[in-house]
Order: sequence, then C-alpha cells, then structure tokens
Amino acid sequence: MMKNHKKSLLALVLLGVFGLSACTFDGSDGKDGVNGTDGTNGTDGTNGTDGKDGLDAGSVVTTIYKAADVTFTIEPADNTLAGDGTFALKFSVTAKNQAGVDKPLTGLSQIAIYSATAMPNATGDGPSTEWVNNGWAAGNGSSMYCTLDGTYSSRGVTGEACTLVEDPDNLGTYTGTWTYTDTAAPIMNASDDLTAPHRVFMRLYNLTDADGNAISGKVLSPVLDYIPSTGEVVESTGKDTVPNAVCMKCHGQSSDTGNIASMGPHSNYQGEQYCVVCHNPGNQPDAEDAAAGLVYDMPAMIHRAHGGEHLVELATYGFVQADRWADIAYPAPLDQCTVCHSTDEGMTTWKDEPTRAACGGCHSNIDFTTGEGHSSYTLAQADDTQCSSCHATGALSPVEAHKVGKRAEVSPLLTVEFTSATKAASATAGMQDVTIKANVTFNGATLADVADLSVLAKASTLMGNVDSNGEVTAWTSRPALTSGTLADGVLSLTATVTDAQATGTIYVGTEANFCVSSDEEIVACGDDTIDYMFDDEDPVGASSTVAFFDLDGGDAVSARFVDADRISVTEAKCNACHDSLDYIKGYRHGAYTFDQCMDCHNNKLPATHHPDVVYLGDDGNTVTTGVTFGNRDLVTVAHRFHNGNFDEIGGIYKDADGNVVGYPGVSNDCTACHKDGATFFADDGGLTSGKSSIAVSTDSNADGTFDAFTKDDTTYYVSPVAESCRSCHTSQSAAAHFSSNGAIMAEDANTSSVLPVESCSTCHAIGKSFGIDQFHKMQ
Repeated sequence: MMKNHKKSLLALVLLGVFGLSACTFDGSDGKDGVNGTDGTNGTDGTNGTDGKDGLDAGSVVTTIYKAADVTFTIEPADNTLAGDGTFALKFSVTAKNQAGVDKPLTGLSQIAIYSATAMPNATGDGPSTEWVNNGWAAGNGSSMYCTLDGTYSSRGVTGEACTLVEDPDNLGTYTGTWTYTDTAAPIMNASDDLTAPHRVFMRLYNLTDADGNAISGKVLSPVLDYIPSTGEVVESTGKDTVPNAVCMKCHGQSSDTGNIASMGPHSNYQGEQYCVVCHNPGNQPDAEDAAAGLVYDMPAMIHRAHGGEHLVELATYGFVQADRWADIAYPAPLDQCTVCHSTDEGMTTWKDEPTRAACGGCHSNIDFTTGEGHSSYTLAQADDTQCSSCHATGALSPVEAHKVGKRAEVSPLLTVEFTSATKAASATAGMQDVTIKANVTFNGATLADVADLSVLAKASTLMGNVDSNGEVTAWTSRPALTSGTLADGVLSLTATVTDAQATGTIYVGTEANFCVSSDEEIVACGDDTIDYMFDDEDPVGASSTVAFFDLDGGDAVSARFVDADRISVTEAKCNACHDSLDYIKGYRHGAYTFDQCMDCHNNKLPATHHPDVVYLGDDGNTVTTGVTFGNRDLVTVAHRFHNGNFDEIGGIYKDADGNVVGYPGVSNDCTACHKDGATFFADDGGLTSGKSSIAVSTDSNADGTFDAFTKDDTTYYVSPVAESCRSCHTSQSAAAHFSSNGAIMAEDANTSSVLPVESCSTCHAIGKSFGIDQFHKMQ
C-alpha cells in the first residue's frame, strides 16, 4: 500500500506538471479532450451472518493504553458472590480510546474474582474484626477464575472456572455463571456472615495495547465494599486504617494505575485494599518460613518489612529478620507509628487493640508461647485477650512506649532566637569582630549560665555571607554557642572575620542538638546511669530559625533557599517520607530546614566526602565506575543519594544492571520531592533558582578523599543544569551530550563563577517535545 500510495502521489505530481505545460504549449488541435464516462456505483455492504448491523467504527475498544484507563461498573443487586446461594456475576467495563473517550471494552477472555469479609472475631485471637478470604475459608484458592469455556490453566494447574459471556446486545457487559453442579463456586463460603462488610474486586487478563504489547502492571477493578444481606455499598469497612495515600508518601503514585507505584511483590497488587484480601490472619507461614522470619498477615508483615536492616542490627538481642527484608533502610523513625497510622476517630485500632501478631512484626525477639523476651517477667500469652490490659493505655501503650511525636515536643527544650548582628574593627588588621546576640532558653527556662550548654551533643552555629543574588558562602570559623557570654539573659557570640566577609548581609543559625532523658530534660549524652528518651544515636535538634542581618545597616537579603519562587522543593515533601529532616541528619546535625542545610550544601562550597559512584557487581563486590563528583550542592547530593549514585553499598544503591535498589519510590518521579507546578527553567534558559554555576574540587588526595577546598586556593565551577542531570545520568554518552550543548563539565572547569547559560531548556523544558515531563513524572 505504501508503494502504491507513493506511485499515486507521483502520478498526481506528473499530471500537475503536464497540466501546467498545457497552459504554455498547445496540443495538436488546441482543444480540450472530452470527458470520460462515469464509473458504476459499488455494491452495498452486507449485514453480518446473524442478520444484525455491524458495529460502527470506534464504538468499542479491544485494547487499552494503561491500566488506569479501565473503568468498572458492578452493582450488588445484580450479583450473588457471597454465602451459599447460586453464584451470579454481572459487570460492565469501559476503556479510553485514542481520543480519551470511554468506550465499552469488548472481547475479555479471562478474569479473576477476589472476595473477603471483614468478619467479626470473638475468639480473643487477633483483632475484633479481621479480614477473611472467602476462597480460603471455603477450602479453595485465594480467588476464582472466569473464562470463556469454564476452565482455567494457571501456573501449571488446571481446574474449573465460571463461564464468562459477553452480552452481544450490550458489548462491554459480561455475566458469569457456575455450571458445575457438584461443587460450589470457589469464593462462595457457606460459613460467611452476610451482614458483615464484604470486599470484591476483579483482575482482567490478556489485555494488550494497540501494538500487541502486554499492559504494564495488573489491571484491577476498584474494590466494591458492600453488605450482601442488604446490597448496601459501604464507605468504610472499619479495617482500612492505613489508606493508600499514606503509602504513596514514600512509594509514590503510579500514573499507569493510580494506585501505589512501587510495590514489587506479585508484580504489584498496588494497594492496601487489595493486599488485605490475601494478607490476613488466614495466611500464616509454614514452619520453615516462620523460622526464616517471614510473616504474611498484613500488620505483622508491614511492620517486619519496614523493620528492615534495623532488626538485623538487633539480632544479638534475639530479633529475627527475613533475608528478603534485611536490606531495607526505613527512611523514618521506626517507632513513630503515626508516620503511617492515623489518630482520626475510627482508625485507631493500631493503638486501641494491640495484638501479638501486629506487635511481633517488629518485636520479633518475643516468643509469646514461652514468654521469652516478653518483659523481665517472661509473660507467656496464649491469646490476645490480655494485651489491652497493659498496652492499650499508659506508659506501655504504643503511643507512649514508642514516644510518638515526642521529638517535636521536646525540641523546644532548647530554643535559640537570633536577634541582632553588629560589627566593629578587630584588634587584628583587616579583620572585623561580628557580635551576634540571641535569646536562649534551656530546659524551658531562660538560660541562666552558659556552662549549662556544655551538655549539648553539638553546639555549632551556622554563619556566612549572602550575596545580592541570594547565594551563600559559609565562614570557615564560627563561634559555638558554648563560647558566648551572658548578660541580662541575652547570649552574645563573637565571630572574627575579614573585612570583606563583614560586609552586607549575613545569615546566622545553629545546628545544635542534645540528648533527652525520660524525664524530658536536656542531659549529657553517653551516661550509662541515665534513662534516655533520645540518646546520642538520635539526638534532637534545637528549635531555632536562621536569621538574616545586614552589617552595613541596609535591608538584609534572604538566601534563595528560603525564597519559595527560587526553590522547587519543600521540607514538607521531605518530611512526608522522612518524618523529620532532624531525624535523618540528627546524629550529626540538628537541622530541620533547607536554610540550615545550605550552610554546607550550597553551590559555592566545593568538595565532597562522597566523590565516587559505585554499584554492586553480580559477584557481590563493590565496583567503582570511574564517575566522580566534586561538589556538595544540595541538588546534586539529593539526586545522587536517592538515585543510588553514591560511594556506598547499602541503603540506596545500584546493581550491576543499573537498577536502583532500596529507594522506596520510582526514580523518575520528580513529584516525590518537587513542588507541584515546578518548572525549573527561567525564560532565559537558566534555572528559576538563579544558580549560574556550582563550585567543584578537581583534585583529590592519595586516599581518594577530596580536600575541603581546591589546591592553590583556586575554585573551579561547572554548569548547574548539567550537574543536576548528571547526578542521575552518569553515562559517558550523557556527559558528551551535556558538553555538546554548552555545559562546562569538570574536565573543562572554569575559574569564573558566572558561566554561559546551557541550551538544555531548548529541548528539555516542560512542554517541549523532549521536555523532562516526557520522561519524568512531573505532576
């Protein structure tokens, strides 16, 4: 057809040429030719063999583009999917066509139906309401198939299925019937409670896109929660206390399904509402799996999995962890239950109804049968009836025992409010004494003695210059809080800096942190006689805000790190997964905000403690790629670390195939960190942050570490867009692409801090043909 089509076009062109020629040269007689005879009409199309009209083009679809394009309709009144009645299934399904319009999805050949009941439980073993998979309860599998011929074959097993029929007069509508009279449909549970909330969902099989490619991810219907005895659809089963949105804070949301993006097991069932249908008390490990640390009931499994490497570290105390979860580095405090759990009414069974299984997910060192590990009294527990007597309220409740929310509560035990900064000539020529004053409270009262601060785990301050563009340069020497003098309750600190540094705007902050006793007081760290709430492994950062002062009496310039229009991320985005930046960096820095982080992680301070990029080889050994970085810019560091391009194997890293291991979300999902609507590029092609370069160190020491500053006191600079992209895209071809489009790379590092604008935005700005939104999730 293509060749004939091209010949037809050629004929038209030649015809046009000769036709135009006729305007210039006369024919032999100079007259127009006569018209040809009319052709005959074609015959009318015939109806199908059933005598009915054929389908209009585009009235239905047989393929889909992604799982989220499929919509289901299922009415409880049309179905009998519970109890011991006669099985009946009816549902309709549509999918979007190329124009994005919903059309009936015709031609389904196989589905699976899952059914579970939120069953009241009065046994004393487990919660008061628990999910029961009706297939398992009836002695069958976890689900049932429906196929065109009433049989199925899956994973080498064949069996009976319900018969799936599409309504020829209403395409996209299907019914299912169970034709085997000697057995009941597999999900029909005669012991079911038809007055309890039920959950039903379906999975569609054998769907492809228009090119015949299998659809990525499972195509699942939304869950239908209803009461079979009345047909009432219910909004809450009372069991969904951790909704998908909570999981998405770390795992992201899939653009293909709309559910949780990154959940690997079973090729991703993508949502807690689906998981609980199988991961419930009816799913218990055999002796071998249990000995290996595996648990399958949802609360226990999630606790155990997120316990990850922390439980491995506690192995000497009898804690057990399964190999498949041993490498997980949970990104938030493990004991902060409300990172996932809600305190809203009706969603608090996690703290009101403690059970052995749920608590044993993390507390895997306890043998409840013998009582070993269950307090110093070795309290054996035959069931869960006694759990609430000790753990529902009081000091042993989950909220109190895990110090839920306490980090934020005790942070104000130390407050530092910077109030002014002035300068005066120093005794040393060319130097100035900058005096900073601050109001300080210690253990809830105005600081009475500077010596009280000696118990702090860290008493550092953060100080440096802010230029007219909002860029910061840290001072190399800053006074600690403990070096100050106290007068009338005001702490005075003195920093001696050069005349050039004592000019214009400066920033002043602190990264002080401290240990806290169980009595909620600031105490010295490392004292074996103290019962700590927070010790030197997880100290608490002081409550303080970075302040800006102009030493020349003018208006202070705020750093770009606090300008909402110049920074594309927010602390709230980080805290959604990490709970608190103070926890992530707390053992070294009491830092909660980006303007504290900027003291080290800015584009003016070269060098890094993590220069190399490595990956885990197939043989289990670390492989050095040869790719290095010479800066600690916040963008570079954040991208590198979360994408596994660091110099350590553990936490987040890459394997030999380039896959990111350990990051809980999707690597190219920018929405995990970046603000909604972030654009990145300014009108001139530069960054909206105004950052025009990044300082780098181009040399390293014999041991491979980079100097704090480059040798000969010379600082070099690289292009900021390329360095941001290179922090994930580390291949040689990517580097060549950056260079060929105007980027100054490390090998060509420039001593000027103002570099030419790269041409990246020409192709890669949002909305362009090759915009970053075409390859990364931006909204």
